[in-house]
Amino acid sequence: MSKFYGTLSVFVTLILTNLSADGAEPVQVRHDFTRMVAHWDQYSSPEYMEFIKKAQPELVQVGFYGAHFWSLVHTPHFGGYPAHFPVRGLKECGNWLRDLNRRLHTIDEKIAVVGHFNIEFLVGDLVSHPDGPSGFFKWYHDGWDEKVLGPKPVEDPLDLLQKKSDGSPISQKGYSIGGMHEYWACLRNPAWQKVLKAWLRHGVDLGLDGFIVNYFYRHDCHCEHCQTGFRKHLIERYSGEELKSKFGITDLEGHRFEEIVSWHPPEETTPLRLEMLSFSQISNKQAFDEVFVRYGRSLKEDLIVSQWNHLGNFGQINGDERCLLPAELWGRDETYLWYSTGGAANFTNLKDRFLGDGTLQARYIRGAFNDRPFTLGKYENTRIRSAIAEMAANGGAPMGFYTRFTDPEARKVIILYYQFLKKYDALFRGNLPHAEVVLVFPRSRVHRGDVGSVERFRRLGRALLEEHVLFEIVPDDLLSGKKLQGQTVITSDVDLTDLLENLPKNRSKFEAPFTVQVSASRPAEDTHELDFHFVNYNRKEPPHGADGKPSPGGGISDEKPIPIAGFVAKVNLPEKSKVSSVVFLSPENPNPLDLEWQSEGKELNFKVPEFKVYGVVRALLK
Repeated sequence: MSKFYGTLSVFVTLILTNLSADGAEPVQVRHDFTRMVAHWDQYSSPEYMEFIKKAQPELVQVGFYGAHFWSLVHTPHFGGYPAHFPVRGLKECGNWLRDLNRRLHTIDEKIAVVGHFNIEFLVGDLVSHPDGPSGFFKWYHDGWDEKVLGPKPVEDPLDLLQKKSDGSPISQKGYSIGGMHEYWACLRNPAWQKVLKAWLRHGVDLGLDGFIVNYFYRHDCHCEHCQTGFRKHLIERYSGEELKSKFGITDLEGHRFEEIVSWHPPEETTPLRLEMLSFSQISNKQAFDEVFVRYGRSLKEDLIVSQWNHLGNFGQINGDERCLLPAELWGRDETYLWYSTGGAANFTNLKDRFLGDGTLQARYIRGAFNDRPFTLGKYENTRIRSAIAEMAANGGAPMGFYTRFTDPEARKVIILYYQFLKKYDALFRGNLPHAEVVLVFPRSRVHRGDVGSVERFRRLGRALLEEHVLFEIVPDDLLSGKKLQGQTVITSDVDLTDLLENLPKNRSKFEAPFTVQVSASRPAEDTHELDFHFVNYNRKEPPHGADGKPSPGGGISDEKPIPIAGFVAKVNLPEKSKVSSVVFLSPENPNPLDLEWQSEGKELNFKVPEFKVYGVVRALLK
């Protein structure tokens, strides 16, 4: 079977040192964590601190420090979506956030407090009769405090904005917060970068350990910085002859671009549009690095920096803020990754074998990010157990969003599962995937505009999950640097029928239903252990909505997991391994359970006992 090929490898622990843009000096050390919480709302509730004390997360993502703060906190709309500020006023809320950060550090000095930082999405009106500008523009004109932020980079905030080809600012009224418009600053604008640095410095002064940065939306901006930057982007990649033959550009300096787009429908893409998207994403990353990596870490050398990005169900070209980034820039110098799956995975439809899981997304991010921390924002407030289990089973840090601490039952479950993760910390912290198959994500094909290969990748991935194959995911542009041992490599060219007929006969096998997903890992600090993770998605589903679509449910009362009966596992062991014991763990069972097992040669057999949502089998080796 020509499209499968075997390779040779050893299991290695990766020790990663991130380098600054010039490659000279390390800018951060790895920051591992296994438990996080994130809140946009209700973080001023009296219950919040008590929840933090009991759940004991290692990273708390809370509060707003970027454009949402400076656009809204001084307005009558300070308490609404998205930031839900607890008090009104720049100074008043700044002091409140400072105290919040202090109180979180008082609970545990090791807690990392990370603030949300809207990097460019501005709420307000340039002119709002009869009172003049509003929102961000009111603050910029009248509220900029040079003692706190330094001098204004420009006098007129209009000079900071993304612009149409006619020079007017790009705006919309999609959210209509307080009836105000939305505008976008341009990240390529050096003056805007100075604004961001001033805001960042203010957040550090308020006691933050880091920032998670979102709204990397470059529109069809024709400001001078985008026009100059895009021309430079093309000059660096193509000769004059190539510009003419590939894009029909004979005079780059004098060429008028009718558009300089970013995300766009894949079916409408062209080679030039792909270059526009590539320019958008690379220049966004360059701005992020300039502000948060180089400047931010000059203020605080261990500053945690992360991006809030979107993946959905692997939407490419029309989604995913990194889809055209080259491998050497993808996630470079970032502490952890947040990827939102949105509404693509916050419900189940079991009759159609849809589990509402983010497993493929998690394994892709893990493989692309070299096993460093990440989470998925699933917008899931119902299936709390499976959301936490899914991340823990695939090397991520639960849970990305909606830790509903105000619901007593949800709070109880979150605390139970987080204490389980803490108790068995050595099993989860910085662990490495154990896989018998590598599924290749076609990233280089996406860079050429081929999104059909992603659909094939998804179908193959779903099939491997249903067959309970132990597999990991690696982007094709990183595959040559990965050391493999006896693993079968599967590309998106493989036919689905061919795949199912030619799976390795000697692979590990699990006699579980399709509602159970299986993965395996090795602890970071112990090579004498192999851990098998089982996540059960079976449940009593809420009724479909009036439109006939599956319902995400209304909270943990609708999770209703159906426990999975025991099933047999026959797994392969590493060469020359001898089993000393096999132990079963589950959050719902306070004590480990010793399992009966048989081992002959490289094969280990055991029966997984009944569990509700998450079970782990530890095979301890001599």
